[in-house]
Amino acid sequence: MTLTVITLLLGCQLLGEVLVRLTGVPVPGPVVGMALLFLGLVARGLIYRADMPDPLRDTAGGLLRHLSLLFVPAGVGVMAHLPRLAEEWAPITAALVLSTLITIVVTGAIMQMLLRRRPVRSDGPADGGGT
Repeated sequence: MTLTVITLLLGCQLLGEVLVRLTGVPVPGPVVGMALLFLGLVARGLIYRADMPDPLRDTAGGLLRHLSLLFVPAGVGVMAHLPRLAEEWAPITAALVLSTLITIVVTGAIMQMLLRRRPVRSDGPADGGGT
């Protein structure tokens, strides 16, 4: 059963790669494949249920447990391009700092928006403490 799920995951990734190559969309193929998998689960009504299929949950959990191994090729790529990184450290640093700040600001704004939309509960103290 795990082989079937892995085949499904790789098939979605392949389909995402093919769609990106055909359309020229500037999004990584695996991201498109993940979106296709999500849409497929939503269409089948499996995403909203607490009892998601065990094989899919188990396979995804196994992949997540070993996620650190997937960073090895990226680390090797960084080591292979150290001279280029040394030459372009300033724009890389600026991009990292700016993108981090933008992410923090956007996340904070979304959190504030969601907190304002949350209904106020009247079943206990508003400050969370009790005296």
